[in-house]
Amino acid sequence: MKITEVAAAVIERPDGTFLLAQRPEGKPYPGYWEFPGGKIEAGEDVATALARELKEELGIEVRESMPWITRVYAYTHATVRLHFWRVTRWDGEPQRLEDQDIKWQRVEAPDVSPMLPANAPVLAALALPAVMIVSDASRMGIDAWIGALAKRALDEKMLVQVREKSMDKQKLQHVLSRALAERDPGQVVMLKSALGAVATALLAATFGEPMPSASAALALLAIGATGYGLSLRAYLLAQRSFGAARTGSVFAFAPFIGATVAVLLGDRSFGWPMATGGALMLAGVALHLAESHSHEHRHEPLEHEHAHVHDDGHHAHRHDPMPVGAHSHPHRHEPMRHAHPHVPDAHHGHRH
Repeated sequence: MKITEVAAAVIERPDGTFLLAQRPEGKPYPGYWEFPGGKIEAGEDVATALARELKEELGIEVRESMPWITRVYAYTHATVRLHFWRVTRWDGEPQRLEDQDIKWQRVEAPDVSPMLPANAPVLAALALPAVMIVSDASRMGIDAWIGALAKRALDEKMLVQVREKSMDKQKLQHVLSRALAERDPGQVVMLKSALGAVATALLAATFGEPMPSASAALALLAIGATGYGLSLRAYLLAQRSFGAARTGSVFAFAPFIGATVAVLLGDRSFGWPMATGGALMLAGVALHLAESHSHEHRHEPLEHEHAHVHDDGHHAHRHDPMPVGAHSHPHRHEPMRHAHPHVPDAHHGHRH
């Protein structure tokens, strides 16, 4: 199988926008949008071919570029190996030298379509944070690692890879749940919603889907906000209030609520197995919610960031003026010893 080698440029400005070009008439896929570039000629390396293509196509001189993503894609007319390089410095202003249209785009709101199919993974990769953090909770300790992660997350977006091979499953679950539960639930919901919206918008642009009507967009927004956003917010607040295990059991009762509604609407027949399962599940949820665990315990010094209030016995730091209700910012806990009912959460990681 013959593979055509192609150099493609992801030209990025400091404000985060990147350049796309529209394929002109007379070429395969006319009217489709792509990253600028072209075929690598015999005797050329990728950097040389990229610089030549951008000079011919856009009239710019590449000053700084680096390899990024390489992928093979089979079109109907040819199979190509695309070498995507990120171009961050150049001389000159991009021009339309080959009768092609060009537009600067934002990854969170692309407004051109259709896109060449081979570009979809590259657009998705552009939406990802530039930094990845690899966990080190086994060495640092869970509280120290979560605190360090929270501080870093205040300043920049990042991917987090949890790599704790020596940690047992229960502790690993604690790391994963704490990393989310300590964040402001509103921030988590907004971030996950934004990532989902960007991913679906990129897919829609890639496959040439039309824009939805205003009424359809508002309806989808309402469904997502209530069916997903509120549910995720409630889940994170529950994790913070009574721990990951209890939260899992409480939210696992949701299918029984849905089944009950379906029975009341006449869409499902009622049966004793379902009633028995629902009753047992309800009893388990009630037991979890009613149980109490209290003893004297010590809090070590701790610095972290999460949504909190000042009437819970753990947040005695002062503000001027004092805020009303829950708020989020980095803060420090001084060592203290007291006794009260508690669950494993951001402040109670002591062992028994």
